[in-house]
Amino acid sequence: MEDLAINSQAMTLPPDSGLSARDFYPLNRQSDLGNIIQDIDNQGFACLENVITANELNELVAFADTSAQRYQGEYFALHGKDLLNRSLLAKLWDNPNLVQMLSRLYEHAAGRKPASDTIWPVLRCVQGNQGERESGCFHYDASLVTLLIPIIIPSEGEERGDLMVFANIRKTRGMVLFNLIEKMLLQNSFSRKLLNAMIKHKLLKPRQLQLKPGNLYIFWGYRSLHANKPCSPDIKRATAIFHFGDPHEGSAVTKLILKFNQRRARRTSHKAMKTPRTQ
Repeated sequence: MEDLAINSQAMTLPPDSGLSARDFYPLNRQSDLGNIIQDIDNQGFACLENVITANELNELVAFADTSAQRYQGEYFALHGKDLLNRSLLAKLWDNPNLVQMLSRLYEHAAGRKPASDTIWPVLRCVQGNQGERESGCFHYDASLVTLLIPIIIPSEGEERGDLMVFANIRKTRGMVLFNLIEKMLLQNSFSRKLLNAMIKHKLLKPRQLQLKPGNLYIFWGYRSLHANKPCSPDIKRATAIFHFGDPHEGSAVTKLILKFNQRRARRTSHKAMKTPRTQ
């Protein structure tokens, strides 16, 4: 497997008064925005180092841990601002500097301004037996720009859920129908089992990345097929994902897909709350 190293251009941001007002260098220096774009285009990811302070990370970990207890130690995903607005993530998605940076990245990738500047947040926690089943579920994001925020990341063991990415393997589709067909062909149990089997036997080699809490990772989620590696049931792995810029904004198909994903997440999470965990 090919490990995705963070290159020397990863930027360290200075401390400031808080996430809601934190400045991001690309807004002040066009060269840094270019570095981010170059990293995403060339290696599949860009990394902003040490954006989240130790105290902020502790607060995010506490929120993730409290949520994890509600779900009986099993997998869950919380979709949308209503479910996450009491977390520190709200200060980050309300940061106008971050929104502007994501908007500029979208404009570069899509060749046009985003139809909306709304960030769609998700808190995803892989743990327990269901978390093991949710691993290896390769998919394309609906959003063009994906911002990944590691919160709890295991550092030991073979099955720790590292991120796997086939980066930038498709273009932005002009027609939502083509996007839907590709999703149907790849985002099903048969295709996912085949992909994971080919990876296991080294016939396919996605890039792998062990995330570091405190950093932010940006990639073209719409264009990159990605999933986390298997995660042992006794391990907890929590990440926040900010989705930005749907190339098919307003499409009825996109709305149906979003509703389906939200319904599936609620169903899985509610099942975890009602089912005692087996050891």
